[in-house]
Amino acid sequence: MKKKANYVGHLGSGIPCILQYYGKDSFRFTENFIKITFYADVEGVEYLQKQENEQEPPKNPPSTPQVEGLIKNIDKELSLKELLNKMNLKDRKYFRTAYLQKAIEEGFIELTIPDKPNSSKQKYSLTEKGKQLQKQLKNMEQNDERI
Repeated sequence: MKKKANYVGHLGSGIPCILQYYGKDSFRFTENFIKITFYADVEGVEYLQKQENEQEPPKNPPSTPQVEGLIKNIDKELSLKELLNKMNLKDRKYFRTAYLQKAIEEGFIELTIPDKPNSSKQKYSLTEKGKQLQKQLKNMEQNDERI
């Protein structure tokens, strides 16, 4: 019970902390609303602008989030079964149409045996375009984690 009382005691402590750091002029009260304005320091704004400018959007973005997810997960030549496992999917037909076929059409993924697309030994790998996009996507993720 004591833990619950301590937890409840922390509720509502945000406003005093905000007042301590930002002051009362950050709050504007109207009849129906409270408007809170947080002023950023110049260094913080400059840092965020620099980070934003460094993040270039992908030059040839994938058409769907599914294709993007597939590109992020390919690290070597993989069979259809290996790709399904890596993407944590079970439906082969859906995977082929929503993920694999679109990635191939967009030039991100290539077949290792292009003459025999239905071969049991068929594997898939990233094209040079796919590798470039994968690198961009990973850089964007790393920059998002730092902020």
